[in-house]
Amino acid sequence: MANIKYEIVKTIGVLSESNTGWRKELNLISWNDRDPKYDLRDWAPDHEKMGKGVTLSREEVTQLKALLSSFN
Repeated sequence: MANIKYEIVKTIGVLSESNTGWRKELNLISWNDRDPKYDLRDWAPDHEKMGKGVTLSREEVTQLKALLSSFN
């Protein structure tokens, strides 16, 4: 598997943490030197390993926020 370059530009928050220390985080991440996007995934405590996640543009985050706001 090819190496994936990433830089956590901004940590927005932690949604949960497991007993092993892995945390589900929402971050702003630059993948392979591209413009940063919002990213939600599990991370090992040292950020050296990551689980599968979802990456969203600013527009998609805005739409998700609207959808969640209407969900009562």
